[in-house]
Amino acid sequence: QVQLVESGGGSVQAGGSLRLSCAASGYTYNSACMGWFRQAPGNEREGVAVIDSDGGTLYADAVKGRFTISKDNALYLQMNSLKPEDTAMYYCAAVWLGVRCHVATLHTSQYNYWGQGTQVTVSS
Repeated sequence: QVQLVESGGGSVQAGGSLRLSCAASGYTYNSACMGWFRQAPGNEREGVAVIDSDGGTLYADAVKGRFTISKDNALYLQMNSLKPEDTAMYYCAAVWLGVRCHVATLHTSQYNYWGQGTQVTVSS
């Protein structure tokens, strides 16, 4: 059974940093595409940063240069220079269909496994 468990959210002032982690189990971890998504109240869930099985990354324009996605034994999102508009519930996601995933996109429809989310609040 695939499980994704996020941690590391919290409250921070604008300009601060947070590091999110996602512990994954139940599938061939290194062969999946994974990513971070976020959803603010009243908004649709949107892609933030994704990484494919080859280590290729893709970022939303709003976070380029501020956020960094990485993975080793877990998936991480280093968030620097945080802004109030980064406030949202952040979700870890994975797409695992039994074959190696070479292309990760920012579209939520690509991902078939989701964590429960961790809240990030940035105050001005």
